[in-house]
Amino acid sequence: MATMRIAAILLAAGSGRRFAEAAPGHAISKQFLMLGGKPVIRHAAEALQPHVDVILPVGDDFALAEALEGLEKVLPPVGGGSERQHSVRAGLEALDALPGPPPDFVLVHDGARPYVPARITAAVLAALEEHPGAIPAVRVADTLKRVRNGVVETTVPRDSLWRAQTPQGFRFTLLRDLHRTHTDHATDDAALLEAAGLSIAVVPGDDDNIKLTLPEDLVRLERLLGAMPLPRTGLGYDVHAFEAGRPLILCGITVPHDRGLAGHSDADVGIHTLCDAIYGALAEGDIGAHFPPSDNEWKDMDSARFLIHAGERIRARGGMLVNADVTLICERPKIRPHVEAMRARLAELLQVGIERISVKATTSERLGFTGREEGIAAAATATVLLP
Repeated sequence: MATMRIAAILLAAGSGRRFAEAAPGHAISKQFLMLGGKPVIRHAAEALQPHVDVILPVGDDFALAEALEGLEKVLPPVGGGSERQHSVRAGLEALDALPGPPPDFVLVHDGARPYVPARITAAVLAALEEHPGAIPAVRVADTLKRVRNGVVETTVPRDSLWRAQTPQGFRFTLLRDLHRTHTDHATDDAALLEAAGLSIAVVPGDDDNIKLTLPEDLVRLERLLGAMPLPRTGLGYDVHAFEAGRPLILCGITVPHDRGLAGHSDADVGIHTLCDAIYGALAEGDIGAHFPPSDNEWKDMDSARFLIHAGERIRARGGMLVNADVTLICERPKIRPHVEAMRARLAELLQVGIERISVKATTSERLGFTGREEGIAAAATATVLLP
């Protein structure tokens, strides 16, 4: 194998429909979610690196190149297709067009499969010395039932059933030629060899070599990669006085009132205190440390920009917002009619599901400056998971 040239195609063109349906709050594709401080696909690329000469990512997402930036052996990405088979074909053609002779072997791996024990990849490559293709797989352990309309139809014998995984390995020119001549849909590349009557070796896979499909898979992968996140909670508190002639903006929503709030920016006391809570959970100071009131750049600024930044800081640290709770303290205006719009706006700015955002209000029973209707106070807590 030392004299063989080995390439890998790293697939990242999938939309992750099942993951998106189960976790509608995630605004990015599953292969770019942060896992232990790195994108999922970066873990997958790093698992391949010791075994190959080049890695070709395939996908159209703008985040792909950024996720793999700085990794050795990784080529610039090429665009994918609507089906897995189209993406693999695009990768094969791009590898074939590289200067010099084509690779001897090619591995095809799912970008959403970040945990690959080294022995699996080594076993796949070793099997290619005697077979035109090789795949890792694990035996089906559970009893299988064929079900129709919610009723068991029959039990399926499992004695010869295996669950295929990746990376799958092939002789490069063979797989390239099969992709050029077979345009029918195939769920994996081994199916093309099957259709051609060619032998495919099966090497032992691993139950932990899972493809990120559902949100609960993230927890398992974090444990496997030693990246179990820890909860961090921050507290925010802010006060703004009323001022005539300004709109009243609370939690990103313009609220009808005879006065607005005084401040260097738009004085959105709800967003300001939520930012402080998030920065506190991250141990990154307060909103003034990131957007100093002495800087005229932020004068009359829409506070949405501040909250977007706070959300970006969570993601940059490989974290996830678990929940945020904002309490507005005032006698007037009435907040309840605007709560759902506020929750939706905060969720949008933070790129999370609305179920993670709470907004509520209370009065100070006519006591203090809020009781005298001199201004509005706000308190917030935010809990994030950080690796």
